Amino acid sequence: MTMQPLMNRGQPSRTGRLPLTFAGFDADWLTDRLRPRYPGAVIHAIELIAEVYGHTSKARYKLDRNAAAIEAGIPAQVCVKANWTGDPLSSMVCVNEARFYWLLRDQLDLPAPHCLVADWDDDAQGMQGFVLMEDLVPLGGTFGGSGQFVSLDEMASSLAQLARLHGNTWNVPELYDHGWLQTAMAPDTFTDDYWALMHDYVPRHNARAEHLKRLPDWAAEDPNRLHQAFRKLCSQEMADSGPLCLVHGDAHLGNSYRPRDGNRIWFDWQIVRKGRPWRDVSYFVAGSLTVEQRRRAERDLICHYCDEMAKYGVALDLDTAWIDYRRWILWGVIAWHLNINPNEDTLLVLERFGQAARDHELGGIYGF
Repeated sequence: MTMQPLMNRGQPSRTGRLPLTFAGFDADWLTDRLRPRYPGAVIHAIELIAEVYGHTSKARYKLDRNAAAIEAGIPAQVCVKANWTGDPLSSMVCVNEARFYWLLRDQLDLPAPHCLVADWDDDAQGMQGFVLMEDLVPLGGTFGGSGQFVSLDEMASSLAQLARLHGNTWNVPELYDHGWLQTAMAPDTFTDDYWALMHDYVPRHNARAEHLKRLPDWAAEDPNRLHQAFRKLCSQEMADSGPLCLVHGDAHLGNSYRPRDGNRIWFDWQIVRKGRPWRDVSYFVAGSLTVEQRRRAERDLICHYCDEMAKYGVALDLDTAWIDYRRWILWGVIAWHLNINPNEDTLLVLERFGQAARDHELGGIYGF
């Protein structure tokens, strides 16, 4: 099998570099970016509807389209995502997300928004990723929020969509063809190790009383034990030679959208990986239910997920799945202990994962 070469530019026909500010995004530039896929499409003008502030830059626009653009199916409203914050921390993940949308999204049946254009720069001069996708707001569905919770029926439906992601990509050659697609928990996957990625923030969060009281006792006594446990999780994953699938990597409720048909989709594919499904399943279940809901139904939900995976020809042993589900609760504890996104309800979700860690005696699983 021949691995596809890494491209340092998403669209080789582009002559200039991607813009680094909102000011560089205008109707002429957008028309030029649409031209390779939509010949004849012209955007006469763009109108900013709203901006969303976070790790990266997101904005919604209304487009004034010519007849060819309308005929090609370019929607009247779009969402733009890039790193126009001036902070290079998110540049790497923006490139990763752009590659996902341009190289994988349309090739596989995935629960993700439709993309019109994705492009990136990844060379010695700098990194930038750009994604133009459908605006989900006009579709009339509901955006999730990290501080919310879903009903058990919604959770079962959502797990069916995660099974669609994992089952449709189970050990498929495309995962191994793309050199840019990193392996979850591998030593060279820098953005999976939050201690390395966020080294400036780790001591601050480790010293916060409101965080420590939500951690299980073994971690509150010494938060660095979380990193020790993380290294054990990585070692366990690397020692497993079983099949890999595509994993979202950050599948929490705030990165999801529930359309009117109820089939939840996920956005923010910035840390998409090839890996094992429990990274997504454990993260979504423990983070998107109340503690009482989770305690009452989590074993049945894992059984349901295994049944859904069987529809794609993937046979999962329930007892092994239950062990993996419990092990991976660690990922949620770490992610929400170190989260810095001001738009997320960090402490509430950390409480859910901290309690799940206590309920499942996570310290004992990792030797503390």
